[in-house]
Amino acid sequence: MHYKTSAFGLAKGRDLVGDDAYAVRIYDDIVLGIVCDGVGSAEGGQEAAKRVVNYMLANFKNRPKSWDLEKTILAFIKNINEILYKEGLAEYERPELLTTLSMVVIQGNRLYSANVGDSPIYLLRDEKLQKLSFDHLLEEDSNVITQAIGMSEEVEPYFFENFIHPKDKILIASDGLTAVLDEEKIRSKLKFDASSLVKAASKEVQDDLPDDTSAVVIEIKEIDTRTHLKQQNLPIPTKLKEGEVIDGYRLIKPLIQNERTWLVEQKGKKYVMKFPLVEAIEDEAALDNFIKEAWNAKRLKAGFFPKAVIPKNRSRRYYIMEYIEGESLKDRIKKRPLNIDDGIDLAKFLIKASSFLLKYNLVHGDIKPENIIITRRHGKEVYKLVDFGSIVDIFSITSRAGTPSYLAPERFKGEPISEATEIFAIGVTLYEALTKKFPYGEIEPFQNPIFKRAKRVRELNKKVPGWFEAIIMRAIEPQKERRYQHYSEMDFELSNPEKVKPYFDPNASLIEREPIKVYKAAFVISFLLNLLLLFLLLK
Repeated sequence: MHYKTSAFGLAKGRDLVGDDAYAVRIYDDIVLGIVCDGVGSAEGGQEAAKRVVNYMLANFKNRPKSWDLEKTILAFIKNINEILYKEGLAEYERPELLTTLSMVVIQGNRLYSANVGDSPIYLLRDEKLQKLSFDHLLEEDSNVITQAIGMSEEVEPYFFENFIHPKDKILIASDGLTAVLDEEKIRSKLKFDASSLVKAASKEVQDDLPDDTSAVVIEIKEIDTRTHLKQQNLPIPTKLKEGEVIDGYRLIKPLIQNERTWLVEQKGKKYVMKFPLVEAIEDEAALDNFIKEAWNAKRLKAGFFPKAVIPKNRSRRYYIMEYIEGESLKDRIKKRPLNIDDGIDLAKFLIKASSFLLKYNLVHGDIKPENIIITRRHGKEVYKLVDFGSIVDIFSITSRAGTPSYLAPERFKGEPISEATEIFAIGVTLYEALTKKFPYGEIEPFQNPIFKRAKRVRELNKKVPGWFEAIIMRAIEPQKERRYQHYSEMDFELSNPEKVKPYFDPNASLIEREPIKVYKAAFVISFLLNLLLLFLLLK
């Protein structure tokens, strides 16, 4: 988590609703904080404040990617100002939709801010509080503002930029806060969140605030390195050749067909070097995807994955991974299916690796035998999950991204990637590892498959215990509601075989699903019939 955010407000006096509006949102690579103080003397102050906040939230989410943040902020301010000014004239015959505006946008290590009116923006760094905004006031100690959103056809916001550091705190507030707390008290209370700050102001005046009081607080926990990585002016090589040396790494051979992933050597040790696709030179989306891949590879430090680094003094755009000696699970099972103990270990490994990714709100996105490497550690075989390029945010993908034979049925219908769809891929991988077969056949790209009943695992490999078969069949269940919904459910059953319930196909006959109950019922019916016959014979 890069940022810790909070927002809170109280109305003045005994009012239940005030004229302030505020919000803080995180959109992928930026955080947006905003406070609007509706001008109390204007008939539409409260409406204007809410309109501006909602406008900024909606438009920043879908902002033009070709605009830099300065252009974006100033253009949006100009647009909403024109809207409120014209609507004010149309509705009231004069400007009445009036509000102040103070906003900050943080991207990477940069702070972009703008304000119109007198709602302050502060930066707390190393226990020192600094005011960043400019008050548009008639005089220094005056309460008369010279600029507000909706006041005139043109608006001239005060815009400024700054670098941010880890542990910085940004405060955006309405002027109701500064009317009660001086800067020293704000500094001391800003150690806490927005709620504590506003409540401290209210307590200062015996819970009888003279004005609406709102605050948004953004704490910088760490700098988002993705933006920093993108801003580095590093060339992307178009052609690579064996024997070429890049930053001390000698290229030995390409590892995949597109020749963007290479086995390399430095000082007698082998590594894997991965470059962006050539189209990333012109395609910003492709570059963003590579940067996110490299960033994930670097930060996902766990034994489930290869270790990765992004060298500080690179001359080209690439990242480095450890080279794992071993064979892919796909190559292993071409020779023979996994034995049962190894299959159980594989299931536990995949569930634990997936659970680790979930802590970052990520899913692998392409779990399959080709992306699982079997290597040795301390004389024992262990698994590694590779392909950082497929890792995505959970629920972020609604396309068929991934390998078709391992996609859950709902993925073909446009449903988002989730724990349940990842569990399906894990189940297909286990089924294939133990039987050398796909449960629903091999599915080709762009095919719309029909998921008929899969053969039970034990029909193809009698060595698989019934409880493990039940887990795999439940994982590959085509009906999502009959499948495990969460990794924790499957993990529990893998660790508690005695508690695994038998799996039955929903279309199976009653005798297949409940044989003991059927036999008991048949015995009871037979016994009663025999009693009836005996009674009739003795009558």
